[in-house]
Amino acid sequence: MKKSLFYLFALICSMGVFTGCSDDDPDYTQVIETEIAGGYKGELNVNVDGNDLGSSYQKITVEKAGATAINLYIKDFSFMSIPVGDVELLNCPLSESNGSYTFTGTTTVKVESAGLDASVDAQGTAADGKLSLNLAIKAMLGELEQNVKVTFEGTKLNGTEATGADITSFTFDNEGVSEQPVINADNTITFKVYEGADVTALVPTIVVSEGATVTPATGVAQDFSNGKVVTYTVVSEDYGTTKVYKASVSGSQTVLSFTFDEWKEVGQGLSLHEEPLPDDLLASSVQGASLLFLYGVKGFPVYQEKEDVIAGSAIKLVTMDTSDKTNALVPALTAGSVFTGKFNIGLAISDKLASTQFGIPYDKKPVTLRGWYKYTPGEKYIDGEGAKKPEEVEVIEGQVDECAIQAILYEEQLDSKGNNIPLNGHDINTSDRRVAVAVLSDGSAKADWTKFELPFEMLEGKTYDAGKKYQLAVVCSSSKLGDVFKGAGGSTLMLDELEIIGE
Repeated sequence: MKKSLFYLFALICSMGVFTGCSDDDPDYTQVIETEIAGGYKGELNVNVDGNDLGSSYQKITVEKAGATAINLYIKDFSFMSIPVGDVELLNCPLSESNGSYTFTGTTTVKVESAGLDASVDAQGTAADGKLSLNLAIKAMLGELEQNVKVTFEGTKLNGTEATGADITSFTFDNEGVSEQPVINADNTITFKVYEGADVTALVPTIVVSEGATVTPATGVAQDFSNGKVVTYTVVSEDYGTTKVYKASVSGSQTVLSFTFDEWKEVGQGLSLHEEPLPDDLLASSVQGASLLFLYGVKGFPVYQEKEDVIAGSAIKLVTMDTSDKTNALVPALTAGSVFTGKFNIGLAISDKLASTQFGIPYDKKPVTLRGWYKYTPGEKYIDGEGAKKPEEVEVIEGQVDECAIQAILYEEQLDSKGNNIPLNGHDINTSDRRVAVAVLSDGSAKADWTKFELPFEMLEGKTYDAGKKYQLAVVCSSSKLGDVFKGAGGSTLMLDELEIIGE
């Protein structure tokens, strides 16, 4: 069937000169130039041997061929998504009756590639800004006669219609879509979803060029499951341009989420505090700071916040200025921090930076670190690096504290017992085991909840290898340089709905 249609399309494109007019015909020059010539947009229908094969938007251009004849052009004619090319109907003679102008023509066309002859009868009418066209084609395919009827009903364009036929925006408002669609140069539209998401009835919001129409329409649910490709056809306002887009799911992603909704109480008396769950994945500076009560320090650097949050509860990280009690065991400053990994309480006194052991096993390629945050820097910025007593702590006038939010993917390295050797406060920002990072570049004050989406970027010379084992360290702090005991007491970072997207 497709082969037969192809020959018939070739036949349509081969139609040439219809029978001409005699010397006695009237002069329709003014009518042709002022009323008939121009572009017409409408629907073109094809029927093969009584089978209606549907319609398509089409533009037909009419121009003057002579005092009594017109030429008709169908540009980029296509049918059933099969491109045919330009169709030219030349020297169609006009006749007038009661202000309506008709044109007819008959020809025999030999299609060499198909090895067949066909007769073509063309009839049409132009009047009052309307154009009707009927093509009756008879062709012999061996001993089988095939009859094709092509009809067109169009309205004359005023010349101000837009010619664009682009999809300019294609989005979903659906929690199952993890990465919004991208419109590619080859007119494919690709997007990603979460593993296990129901994509059988996704509803896209589609924006197209001014005046253009898209089929299927915006807001209509489509099934994108099991690799299905949904075809969208955009037709310009003047029907002169048609573009086809193919939309599909390009991959699935996972989400590792920390909502900070669940907490546990640890300790007793003056050391009683809360720690975020799950504690097999998360740790914080509160674990080390809980020992400071022994030296007369009150309060903690980490709290659960239940008011003014995005959802459920949030985590509040607060930098503690302990400079008035600084000694060999009490740092001048303790930043509020939360991270994936473990806090080694045994090293909290002897090597504070080594006590933060960053990273949890991660078997995906990380794509995005995202979440919500608010930040208020403290008023007095101090430098307590290396200080062993209060007078060694320096106040830095004019310095404003910043928060830190980052994630690091690094390669596992095993010890003699087969356990990963974690990166810690000494080397988390310098180790050559690091592969990719996602970093918040603006750690300044944010009075309102602010959403962040940080892409993971490969470090120079590094690539992701699915055959290797990795650790993922997410590290957030109320003072960017808190690891070297620099920052401002009272600096407060609030975090909520922290997520790592991987694929």
